[in-house]
Amino acid sequence: MKRDTTISIAKGLAIILMVIAHAEAPGWLCKFIFEFHMPLFFITAGYFFSTKYLHDEATFVKKRIKGLYVPFVKWAVFFLIIHNWMFDIGILNEVYGNEQGGVLHPWSAHQIQQNLWNIFTAMAGYDAFLCGAFWFFRGLFVASILYLIIYKILDLGFSRISRIPRITRNSSKLSASFPYLICLIMLLLCGWKTWEGLKVINLVQGGYRDMMGCFFFGIGFIFRQFAEQYRQVISRHAIAIPITILFGVIVWLFSKYLTANMNWRSTFQQFLSLPVPAILGFLMTYNISRWIDTCEGWFKRFLVYTGNHTLNIFIFHIISYKVVSLIKIWYYGLDIRQIGCHMVIHDYSQQDYFWILYTVAGVGIPLLGTWLWEKTKEKIKAYRASSASLPQ
Repeated sequence: MKRDTTISIAKGLAIILMVIAHAEAPGWLCKFIFEFHMPLFFITAGYFFSTKYLHDEATFVKKRIKGLYVPFVKWAVFFLIIHNWMFDIGILNEVYGNEQGGVLHPWSAHQIQQNLWNIFTAMAGYDAFLCGAFWFFRGLFVASILYLIIYKILDLGFSRISRIPRITRNSSKLSASFPYLICLIMLLLCGWKTWEGLKVINLVQGGYRDMMGCFFFGIGFIFRQFAEQYRQVISRHAIAIPITILFGVIVWLFSKYLTANMNWRSTFQQFLSLPVPAILGFLMTYNISRWIDTCEGWFKRFLVYTGNHTLNIFIFHIISYKVVSLIKIWYYGLDIRQIGCHMVIHDYSQQDYFWILYTVAGVGIPLLGTWLWEKTKEKIKAYRASSASLPQ
């Protein structure tokens, strides 16, 4: 039976869109992408959540630790170690930085130690310029654990009151409403938070991304329950293409007139503007991914492979941009120190097409490194197996 790789393809498309946006593509394109590309990752993660974890919480938490916390700590510490060295070799400097003029500085021994503590205890303290996308690790980690906790609380509370006869008769309907209730709770909390400008002091950046991530995680779980019906409806009525175009147009209109994204400083208006284009953007991407999944060839295989290795692109796409920055410096005769710009060189970024080269490097270099590493491990494993089979 042919394996359904729709979600892998959707993740592959989403990570490519993220790299495009970070490469300072034309403004209209970046605004369009920011409407839905990060929520899409939370939705696809929630797609694979299972209620079996309500009674096996340890397994779920272990998976989150292994898949998110451990990679975050490993690579955040790596970039912490090389931070000052990046200044020594010129990759970072105190002259060029982000578009707002912010720059980084070498860290003292005390700052390095404090950042090390922050990495382990708060999933923070990472290099802001080389690891700018690392907030996602913490966001998804917190969002998924929070979703499990709230679902577990609702499930335990319901089990205690379900002995009441009238409630027992409607138990299936009540328990089925939990995923919707969780999403509603998170929306209300995020609305309250942005309206009053509140912060979750235990979470770096105040918790907005984590809480909205929990909402989108829940949307993914809900969508999973109706995914087959959704596919059948759009296939039966042959509306896949027009409805995908409609979703895209709505997302574009939001990006033009009611711009929003998962910015940790989002206002109440931006909060209100986010859910609709984010969900429709996911459905648009899902429909496109469904169509690609029906095809065969290198493009589909590339997107599936990309979708299965999104974390590697999250980790290495910014440092991979530096290769293209060197080319741009040579092409325009810029100050060599502009290689320290975050995330890419800002000069001429809205006039030229270097964002395309940045995208190729941001996706291609991490994937090439991943592929070479996998092949190397295969050869080492094969060598060990052949050595073990030789007579002693």
